[in-house]
Amino acid sequence: MNGNELAEALHSGKRIYGTLITSTAPKWMEVLAGLDIDCVFIDREHIPMDWHELGWMCYAFRGIGLAPIVRIPRPDPFEACRVFDLGAVGIVAAYVESAEQVQQLRSAAKLRPLKGKKLDDVLAGRTELKGPFKEYVSKFNEGKVLLVNIESVPALEALDEILAVPGLDGVLIGPHDLSCSLEVPEDYDHPRFAEAMQQIITKARARNIGVGIHNLPRIDQEVKWAKAGLNLILRLADMTLFACALKNDISEIRRQLGEEVTEERPGEVII
Repeated sequence: MNGNELAEALHSGKRIYGTLITSTAPKWMEVLAGLDIDCVFIDREHIPMDWHELGWMCYAFRGIGLAPIVRIPRPDPFEACRVFDLGAVGIVAAYVESAEQVQQLRSAAKLRPLKGKKLDDVLAGRTELKGPFKEYVSKFNEGKVLLVNIESVPALEALDEILAVPGLDGVLIGPHDLSCSLEVPEDYDHPRFAEAMQQIITKARARNIGVGIHNLPRIDQEVKWAKAGLNLILRLADMTLFACALKNDISEIRRQLGEEVTEERPGEVII
């Protein structure tokens, strides 16, 4: 899936599947190439990763047909530009709470190479791009996808203004931080959390903007919200899936050998 295909799927409501990759091991390319997924989520908010590692990962994933979506730790247009230059197809800015922050990210994803006063005037609506230069800017930014994390009560309160920013392709719900902001930490079945989820999905899809979520612990929760309109499904993370699979396999071997099996869950990774 390339950037144009990712953007089209987000806006149309077509479901997109992926997972969070934390490992920088080159062998991942061989493994992921055989899976039925569309994209990979790379997190620079919580995972230590240098720029060189990020760059080769983005281009390698693109080479096997997976769209790399990179999360940056704050809504910084300069960092967003760097991530796009390193090969990301999409960017996600963490903990966005205002339309103004989205406008700044729009400059990195949709309005390059504009800078300075001319960029400020376009963002403020004091001037607009026209003719051949408008076509040039559009072509320059073709295939760049803009998403923002919605993960707090202030973001919910500003949701209408956030969704109205031109060029926004999707919102990505951060369930852990959102549940904490709602004061129901990690209770993803709580009515307050469910109400917030429904609000985000309904408002975003009404504007043909994609809605995603990452790191919900249970499959039935993801299926429930996908049926409600959520269309970017990022299933857990490589380390979480590894821990669950290894725990299950070792437990089964112990059972068949007549050994005691502990029911402790593997450690969860909050991302």
